[in-house]
Amino acid sequence: MAFLLLFPFLSLHCLVVIASSSSSSSSSNQIPKPYVVYMGSSSNVGVAELAHLQLLSSIIPSEESDRISLIHHYKHSFKGFSAMLTEKEASVLSGHEKIVSVFPDPILKLHTTRSWDFLEAEAEAKAPTSTWSSHKYHNISSDVIIGIIDTGIWPESPSFKDRGMSEIPSKWKGVCMDSHDFKKSNCNRKLIGARFYSIPLTSNNHNTTRTTPAGSPRDSVGHGTHTASTAAGAHVANASYFGLARGTARGGSPSSMIASYKACSEDGCSGSAILQAMDDAIADGVDIISISIGMSSLFQSDYLNDPIAIGAFHAEQMGVMVICSAGNDGPDPSTAVNTAPWIFTVGASNIDRDFQSTVLLGNGKTIKGSAISLSNLSSSMTYPIAFGKDIAAKFTPVSEARTCRPGSLDPMKVAGKIIVCVDDDPTVPRKIKKLVAEDADAKGLILIDEDYEKHVPFDSGIFPFSEVGSVAGFQIIHYINSTKNPTATILPTVDVPGYKPAPVVAYFSSRGPGELTENILKPDVTAPGVAILAAIVPKANAGSFPIGKKPAGYAIKSGTSMACPHVTGAAAFIRSVHRRWSSSIIKSALMTTATVYDNTGKPLKNNAGSTASPHETGVGEISPLKALNPGLVLETTTKDYLRFLCYFGYSEKNIRSMSKYTNFNCPRNSIDNLISNINYPSISISKLDRHRAAETVKRTVTNVGLQNVTYISRVNAPSGLIVKVLPQKLVFAEGVKRMSFSVSFYGKEAAGGYNFGSVTWSDNRHSVQMMFAVNVQ
Repeated sequence: MAFLLLFPFLSLHCLVVIASSSSSSSSSNQIPKPYVVYMGSSSNVGVAELAHLQLLSSIIPSEESDRISLIHHYKHSFKGFSAMLTEKEASVLSGHEKIVSVFPDPILKLHTTRSWDFLEAEAEAKAPTSTWSSHKYHNISSDVIIGIIDTGIWPESPSFKDRGMSEIPSKWKGVCMDSHDFKKSNCNRKLIGARFYSIPLTSNNHNTTRTTPAGSPRDSVGHGTHTASTAAGAHVANASYFGLARGTARGGSPSSMIASYKACSEDGCSGSAILQAMDDAIADGVDIISISIGMSSLFQSDYLNDPIAIGAFHAEQMGVMVICSAGNDGPDPSTAVNTAPWIFTVGASNIDRDFQSTVLLGNGKTIKGSAISLSNLSSSMTYPIAFGKDIAAKFTPVSEARTCRPGSLDPMKVAGKIIVCVDDDPTVPRKIKKLVAEDADAKGLILIDEDYEKHVPFDSGIFPFSEVGSVAGFQIIHYINSTKNPTATILPTVDVPGYKPAPVVAYFSSRGPGELTENILKPDVTAPGVAILAAIVPKANAGSFPIGKKPAGYAIKSGTSMACPHVTGAAAFIRSVHRRWSSSIIKSALMTTATVYDNTGKPLKNNAGSTASPHETGVGEISPLKALNPGLVLETTTKDYLRFLCYFGYSEKNIRSMSKYTNFNCPRNSIDNLISNINYPSISISKLDRHRAAETVKRTVTNVGLQNVTYISRVNAPSGLIVKVLPQKLVFAEGVKRMSFSVSFYGKEAAGGYNFGSVTWSDNRHSVQMMFAVNVQ
């Protein structure tokens, strides 16, 4: 069965998806658009392009024979192609016996170094004998290859120097593509491969063109460079953003190699190009694929119409781990994307560093605000200060002037002043308000936002800027209204280390439960994603850096885009130590050892200051050093994922065509609630009927630690929810590697809605924690 959807747009995580509206006229349905035709698993004997071209020639009219061509051709781990088709032609193809699904090619958007020190500090609190940077395994060579699918890479960055790197392993089959501004010599033993792809985009006048992003693997956006250096950048001493966040920048796995796949431009990321990049990356020999990109949470496609889910499924079958960002559509529930169980889904949190921009009033009062501002003002340079409503343009409503909407301020009244605006209009972002102030020749901008602590620090470049809360804002306005000639200044930003509490779930981080199924707990984990320093493309944009300085080679960015490569780096680090561990074992190790406490020793919180739930944190914040020795792991196999597809409702025929197990049969009883039974490192039950008997799920654990060890279970459950584990003790005698247990949930007396808790297995050395989310109805 094939699945046809509206044309969705995907988003980079820093991404957002918008569905294109379908025209009611039959003529518009016949306008060719890019489609993806997915044909299941590849036998690896080579899939001839000729067969796909013949298929196209059977449905495309002879007078339009120029359309009988392939945009992308998938042939390594899975079969298929992308091509220009009308809606009618796509519908005809969808009924073809050998085709699994046909869907419009979606355009995804991007989901946009102290962070590793912070993860290290969390580990030190419990294991002070070892630190992340000095850990003995960071000094060994590694042949782990990370594939970064993003906006390309800036090879000249010091983060990609290959000093001390191992020789490129023989398993590597990839290439370093030449272009007008990128030579094969730009690759080295750190950056071992670089590819780029064409992106078909449909314009508003329905003319579809195939574009090549800069015709080069080179990054012109900065997103791909930032994510790649976060995952596996080399050690770079004294890195900073014009003095801010100064320290040694490094990736999570500095000894790992990087292969860059440029499937995105500033206009977005073609789903068909991402699929091509994943197919190539698997064949090239990467060990891990990192994707800070995703569909919009508003228009989520099912798994067989989602290019990332399709590519990741085949990657998993080939032993390649896929790690993705959850998206930036929080704090609303059910906004997480990339939620297939074979994808490692990452939410974002802050670290113990804050960026403070101080406002100094003429009466001597100091108010601490938040910003990343490279202002050259000082305490001796004060300027008149005015509230937006008092400097309104003629005939402008006060409600618009106080929020500094475009066109609402009188430039004559603004010039030379520091202006104060209220940020209570979500339709006008901070960037626009800053431009309004700059264009009117203001000396600076103070933004009052009662929820300012929820937001990430805004980078205003050299323009003086500070964001304060409502209490501080009231003090500023009171000073303006009670003073004849009020003045103020905004001091340059300073970074404040040791910030508490941290980690805290980021306001923007997308939340669970999953939109497609609530029987898998998503996101899986959280990792640092707020104000992360990493390499970028040095751009000489006026106003973005201080006069007399060179463009920055490092910058501070936020998003689940930044959290994703933290997990990628941690996974690569673990794989370099445990070379025989499968991707699902590494995933389990990072999940069952994650921390649920912040640096004050209290449970993790969300941006509102409340205790965060697993729908916000996943199982918790990753703790990479602990994950090296998890004790027990839960291995999720390909057959687990195939059963998941059965339970989700896909046909046995399509599931077989996707799998290397061509004789696979779905369980006779394949219903949605059985998804909770696949061997996943967390538990989620979408509906627990309080009027029925207890519901039981089964898990199997593998001992990867010492032999002759006994684990005892401990349950942490909310009042009224009865949770029982059988057996309560697991004895791993010599020769015993795997054991199973069951967890039953009975909710007659439990509170309605989701109940959260954990089951923890402990011996004298390890604590293996499984979080659960149970919806009592």
